[in-house]
Amino acid sequence: MRNLPNLIVALLCLTAAACSSPESKIQDEERAPAKMKMTTAIPEGIVTPNVLNSDNLGTLEFFDGVPNPATADKVYDYIDLHNAVDAFVKGIHIASMEAIKRGILELGPANSTAILFEDLMDSKSFFLTANTTSVYMMSWVELGDEPMVIETPPDVLGIIDDHWFKYVADFGRLGPDKAQGGKFLILPPGYKGEVPEGYYTYTTNTYGHWVIWRGFQKDGSPKPAVDATKASVRIYPLSQKDNPPAMNFINASGKSINTIHRMDAEIFNEINAVVQSEPLIGENPELLGSLAAIGIKKGQAFQPDARMQKILDEAAKIGAAIVRTQMAKPRSEYLYKFKGTQWLNPLAYKSYLFEHEGVRLLDARSAFHFYATGITPAMSMKIIGKGSQYAIAYSDADGNTFDGSKTYKFHLPANPPMKDFWSFTIYDNQTRSMLQTDQQFPGIDNNKEGLVQNADGSWDIYIGPEAPKGMENNWVQTIPGKGWNTIFRLYGPLESWFDNEWYPSDAVLVE
Repeated sequence: MRNLPNLIVALLCLTAAACSSPESKIQDEERAPAKMKMTTAIPEGIVTPNVLNSDNLGTLEFFDGVPNPATADKVYDYIDLHNAVDAFVKGIHIASMEAIKRGILELGPANSTAILFEDLMDSKSFFLTANTTSVYMMSWVELGDEPMVIETPPDVLGIIDDHWFKYVADFGRLGPDKAQGGKFLILPPGYKGEVPEGYYTYTTNTYGHWVIWRGFQKDGSPKPAVDATKASVRIYPLSQKDNPPAMNFINASGKSINTIHRMDAEIFNEINAVVQSEPLIGENPELLGSLAAIGIKKGQAFQPDARMQKILDEAAKIGAAIVRTQMAKPRSEYLYKFKGTQWLNPLAYKSYLFEHEGVRLLDARSAFHFYATGITPAMSMKIIGKGSQYAIAYSDADGNTFDGSKTYKFHLPANPPMKDFWSFTIYDNQTRSMLQTDQQFPGIDNNKEGLVQNADGSWDIYIGPEAPKGMENNWVQTIPGKGWNTIFRLYGPLESWFDNEWYPSDAVLVE
């Protein structure tokens, strides 16, 4: 029985995994998972060094990717500056409309006041790129909970834009009333009530609206257009349709009024005023995000602290430089009106939305709203024989900025493609309003009495501090020491204008 223990062991080995040969133990160890070190090489470009030397922010320090307190402060100052510049450049249209509202309301309350430039607008008014030939008239309309009726005059070019400076409607020559005048019904945001028939009806996203219309002189007189407005324009809530209240018509000719937005840090207060007074649905959420990031939030007071105010001051300087550069010295080819010339057109690709092939042209939008005012598809549409078209010049044929101490000549070829008339108006580069000189109306058009026309039917127009001898009636005055820019307008444009077959020459330096 000496072998009994070995026998028992043998029997146990038949049922227990613990009994295995040395060879099987080796095989088991090979099958067991190996102990691995997680040391995968990180691909290039993912890791941020602990020290970064930025051209804009200086030295930035991190501990394994996490900024130290000083770096975090620098980064947030930069973020706030970036958002503030973004708010200035992309929100300039909001400030512009708020400034227009304030200028109008200085002369009278909303809805019941219509401002008429009965003797035309002259250079006393601060108004973005107005002209010297149209009869400007405007009102500020403020909706409540019910629709508002606007009775419009005949034979005008009229626009309704909302408080966010978004297009609402045209009336007059390019509107559904077909220059006959009519009743326009504006429904307030979220309106769910009944909508009566018999009106041109529009739903908007704001309560405030700018209503502007331009009448036309007849035989050199603005009076017929003014009289037509006084006889027909009424603004009232729908509930007062059976007994509309009287309008107060104010002659603003010769008055000094300001409708131009600020170009310093106060522009953010103008933008904030619109944010607080209107539904946010009317503006782009991304722009509203930039505004919120710098403290402009609906329902909250805008009260930047000393650090933030310093950033806003800097952002306004940068923003002002950006929009002035984008307008006067654009680098995008699409902002040039006629190829190979200095003539500009911020309404690129004939888009009042500043869009092309699915892309928003941010420089064009900012340049336009810095420089001009009034948004309507009609400004950029090809409408033969109606409306008006524009070309802008800041520089002479050699690309040099216009200097008020020098004289320049524009040549207009014969047979301009127009149904109505052409005009030049010159503007102050700072205010983008009519240049203030000894001339009440700093412009010229082909209806001017005594205008000299060349033998071949062309014209030469001189712009400078003094009139060339014999060309006094073909001259617009400038001021030495000041720059200027000009808009050439064509009223009732015909086919060859849109085809770029006819256009004025670049300005040539005379002396």
